[in-house]
Amino acid sequence: MESKLPDIGTTIFSVMSALANEVDAINLSQGFPDFPIDSKLKDFVQDALQKEQVQYAPMPGRLDLRQAIADKIFVQHGVVINPENEITISAGATQGIYSSIAAVVGKGDEVILFDPSYDCYDPTIRLHGGKAVHLKLKFPSFSIDWQEVNDAINENTKMIVVNNPHNPAGAVWNKEDLVELEKICEKHPSIFILSDEVYEHIQFNGEHQSVLKSELLRQRSFVTYSFGKTFHVTGWKIGYTVAPRQLTEELRKMHQFNVFCVNNTMQYALANYLNQTESWKEVLPLYSAKRSLFLDGLKASKFDALECSGTYFCLADYSAISDENDVDFAKRMTREFGVASIPVSVFYQDNTDNKVVRFCFAKQDETLQEAIDLLCKI
Repeated sequence: MESKLPDIGTTIFSVMSALANEVDAINLSQGFPDFPIDSKLKDFVQDALQKEQVQYAPMPGRLDLRQAIADKIFVQHGVVINPENEITISAGATQGIYSSIAAVVGKGDEVILFDPSYDCYDPTIRLHGGKAVHLKLKFPSFSIDWQEVNDAINENTKMIVVNNPHNPAGAVWNKEDLVELEKICEKHPSIFILSDEVYEHIQFNGEHQSVLKSELLRQRSFVTYSFGKTFHVTGWKIGYTVAPRQLTEELRKMHQFNVFCVNNTMQYALANYLNQTESWKEVLPLYSAKRSLFLDGLKASKFDALECSGTYFCLADYSAISDENDVDFAKRMTREFGVASIPVSVFYQDNTDNKVVRFCFAKQDETLQEAIDLLCKI
């Protein structure tokens, strides 16, 4: 049988996590927390089970959850989103991204990506007959060259995928970036935007520049979010996509034949959690402290930490330690020194190797301190 994705193997996240388990290393590779979630959220899960909230949810998601999301967005951005026809609950942000691309990308369409880019974008584009056009972010700032974007656009360009705050780079947008994207949409009215904003609450510098802040961009965009990233429940795989009514209608056509609906029990818990707490406001101070702990600790090592303005990842230059390629270095560091990371070259189409690895600091302070002690021995 001919493979639809012949060049796709096991993801680096699975590879590095498996290696960490094999050698009993501290896993700072895959982005998942190792600390307990809020007991209030656990209580709402138990309440859901007691109330038998265990059958199918509505295809677009529970309305109480969608209303809670709309209320949260209004508090954040002052933007009114219709929960009936502009929000869809997805099986993680990845499924929302998949359905968004599937909704508009077809054979011969081109989609602009910015490398280093998250690994689910390119395969999804290709599966639907599109072509991924990879542009590189400027290193080491990981900012966008907007002139390069303009030069890459042609009559086949259907979508631009943006990620802010950016995984794996930790870069964030400023207001000028939104303005540049607006200019492109004004000039090219047939282009759609997919904005991956799953780390919206983990931005350490400035104000989060969501595309929802722009009326022009909002009417052209699919915007994806993740409860897993916000409430430390990555294993629940629940996210949501915000899009104007017409785009939501097309997205739901993909969604209903992909997963149809998402875990009703957890949706009930999340709806009540959002309605009865403002815990999302506590995410930034939590990760600000962990970021400071990790970056301060690295100062005593031979690693050179790059600027980390958002997400719960930190990039570190290891060129003062080794001239190995980043994949080999990351694997050796896991085996010999007991700390697992992610080599950043895997996020580039051409495997650009800047001698940089990615560490996840969404861990208990004790875990981070133990990892720092080991990294300082390298």
